[in-house]
Amino acid sequence: MAKTKENSTKEPVRVQRTGGEPIEKQLWKAADKLRKNIDAAEYKHIVLGLIFLRYISDAFEDLHTRLKNGKGEYTGADPEDKDEYKAENVFFVPEIARWSYLQSKAKLPTIGKEVDNAMDAIEKDNPSLKDVLPKVFARGNLDPTSLGGLIDLIANIALGDAKARSADVLGHVFEYFLGEFALAEGKKGGQFYTPRSVVELLVEMLEPHKGRVFDPCCGSGGMFVQSEKFVANHHGKVNDISIYGQESNQTTWRLAKMNLAIRSIDSSQVKWNNEGSFLNDVHKDLKADFVIANPPFNDSDWSGDLLRKDGRWKYGVPPAGNANYAWIQQFIYHLSPSGIAGFVLAKGSLTSKTSGEGEIRKQLIEARLVDCIVNLPAKLFLNTQIPACLWFLSRNKANGKFRNRTDEILFIDARNEGRLINRRTRELSQEDIARISETYHKWRNSPTPNPSQEGNISPGLSLKRGKVASGKGKKSLLGEGGSKSREGYRDIPGFCCSASIERVRELDYVLTPGRYVGLPDDEDDFDFKERFTSLKKEFEEQLKEEEKLNALIKENLKKVKLV
Repeated sequence: MAKTKENSTKEPVRVQRTGGEPIEKQLWKAADKLRKNIDAAEYKHIVLGLIFLRYISDAFEDLHTRLKNGKGEYTGADPEDKDEYKAENVFFVPEIARWSYLQSKAKLPTIGKEVDNAMDAIEKDNPSLKDVLPKVFARGNLDPTSLGGLIDLIANIALGDAKARSADVLGHVFEYFLGEFALAEGKKGGQFYTPRSVVELLVEMLEPHKGRVFDPCCGSGGMFVQSEKFVANHHGKVNDISIYGQESNQTTWRLAKMNLAIRSIDSSQVKWNNEGSFLNDVHKDLKADFVIANPPFNDSDWSGDLLRKDGRWKYGVPPAGNANYAWIQQFIYHLSPSGIAGFVLAKGSLTSKTSGEGEIRKQLIEARLVDCIVNLPAKLFLNTQIPACLWFLSRNKANGKFRNRTDEILFIDARNEGRLINRRTRELSQEDIARISETYHKWRNSPTPNPSQEGNISPGLSLKRGKVASGKGKKSLLGEGGSKSREGYRDIPGFCCSASIERVRELDYVLTPGRYVGLPDDEDDFDFKERFTSLKKEFEEQLKEEEKLNALIKENLKKVKLV
């Protein structure tokens, strides 16, 4: 893979617009037209495979040109020597797989076979890509003319951008297409894709600046991509984090390998086996600084009956019919002594007492592992309508990095955040993500990521006196006093509350944020008597209207004559 810059300080990719619309959206619309009768689940491998092929070909051609020119450190280099590319962490692309060659064949009826041969040749010359690339281009349901059109379409990605930025642009397009395919597939899409706003929120709250990042159910690798973006955006060194992952679905694992490769992220420790993390933990000795994950909700088919005496169940044996508390203990097992974990679970995990889950939750709380709970809005996830939440666990809540919060848990109720992007799907805005993550950082006294900012408010968060401008009527992180309140955390009724362990005990170890944060202050103006009187009057009028309509119907029925 192409080298990752040691001191990457690149800005987030902004793909050029033409005609007022981002190019990735134009590309998606054009690619979707070419799809015709192919199912989205199959078509994604065709499109994403071609984008990946274009990426590795660009990286290869760039180094090939430098080797061919033979200047400076490349004096006397052989541009066809595979070792030259290996030394630079660039995939070697044989001649029949180079983008220029394939584009020259795009109008031929045999283009599908040409692309399949290209994928085979790349895997043969690059062992790390073995069994990763799709070979689906010669299938009968893919019209050669449409495939040729798709190749021409992808050939135009990043036109007008500097060559050095083409990988960033292709990576951005790859990520965008992953999300669009997930939307197109609906429930099935959720099996390989966690919505970007949820991933961003997890990463912003965890702040993985440096260390080992682990996801034992990594899907298409979105958590890793966002972690790398976080480091780059905060002017850190991308090489300061190393990633470890596991995925049981081979098709999804292939997407992850391509997604990471196109970002020049080392995926050598992202492994696949069909047994999964519980039965065959390929990183069993790993102790990670950060665990970040979105495991399957309420999974009943996790082979729990075979693992009743497993050593990972330190806080209680999870029920064989639900993997939620197995996942929690899997994450804890892999945390380093100062590690922290952030993950998505079904909201039922906060209250369930069936099959010993309530006792396990009690043990986790009493062990001072639970750091923060976030209640999420509905409709964020593509594959389920089950209400969801975020858990944050910390191995050492008394460490010197943040303040000692051993006997506290932060509860955030974000049910009312986000906006609908279509009838079925909601997403969190950047303001929502900033509001939630900065509440957590203030509570644990996290150092501000950018010392030039006053307090620890992100540059993109618009502030007004006493309010965060992320939605009408939303409460302030700053308080009514404005900037003087920026430096510290405070409870906000209806949104966040720092509760003592004693209070959690009083509520029988239930972790639902709504039980702790209470009602928003602006609901204090609600006048029950006035509202009840109004509704009663409206109801009585409707009853009178119903009576009139019933009488009219009876009169009309009398006029009906049966022959």
